[in-house]
Amino acid sequence: MVTISAKPGPSDSFTDIDGLRVGQAHDAAVRTGVTVILPDAPVAMGVDVRGGGPGTRDTDALDPTCLVDKVHGLVLSGGSVFGLAAADGVAAALSERGIGLPLGPRAVPVVPSAILFDLMNGGDKDWGTEPPYRRLGVQALDAVSVDVTEGAAGAGYGARAGGRAGGIGTASLVTDDGLMVAAIVAVNSFGAVMDGTPEHGTVDLPKLGLVGANTTIGAVATNLTLDKAACTRLAIMAQDGFARAIRPIHTPFDGDTIFAMSTGAKPLDGPLAPVMAVLGTLSADCMVRAIGKAVKAAGVTTGA
Repeated sequence: MVTISAKPGPSDSFTDIDGLRVGQAHDAAVRTGVTVILPDAPVAMGVDVRGGGPGTRDTDALDPTCLVDKVHGLVLSGGSVFGLAAADGVAAALSERGIGLPLGPRAVPVVPSAILFDLMNGGDKDWGTEPPYRRLGVQALDAVSVDVTEGAAGAGYGARAGGRAGGIGTASLVTDDGLMVAAIVAVNSFGAVMDGTPEHGTVDLPKLGLVGANTTIGAVATNLTLDKAACTRLAIMAQDGFARAIRPIHTPFDGDTIFAMSTGAKPLDGPLAPVMAVLGTLSADCMVRAIGKAVKAAGVTTGA
């Protein structure tokens, strides 16, 4: 038996992986927000969508059979379908900075996105034809740093986790040989975040009256050099963290989505498959911790 140990990184945060920064913005009156992940250089990315009601942008481009092999950013947003406009703002701002594919007269950034549903949380949604998400996306991009606020912040600002306050959580793990994985998540789940083992044969549905008002979205990252196919496998394995921490999960009412990205700072030394078994397991562990930190921090910041 081979035992591989890992411990939290220096700040137990998504940005413990060098080359990744996170920016967040929110609108208190609307009770919603946006979280932007900005790599210093384009990264390989994959995605796994498990929920029955997803809302995403550019996820097809992450298919390993598709042309684009690196992406320029990632956006997580509240606002349901309206929140997809946040990625429009981020893409436009990145293009203005010259970041993106060199196609035609302007750089063309590839900025995948996923949204959660927070339209029934009591905030002022009377925005007419100008939802706030494009503005919030640009504000979050302008705020990127290595510091990540947990709880009621960014895409998790107006989130609920079952019958509790939801929010943003983040965590990291590093092995003795420098392999790193990190997670960031916006918890807005239909199911409850688990504090222990559920009683056999029981299923609690704390948000049954809010069908559709859900979705947990997030990302994992690693410093190991991976291509899009390996990133996709990493995202698939990270979904086990959702299943371990939230019950029920991946229901018809959720849009549960996990992205996975590689900065490529650590070269692969040896066969990929056994390393992926370790990396994927650590990513799920990291996601469980990030989810727990999200609801704990949200309870402190909101009192719920």
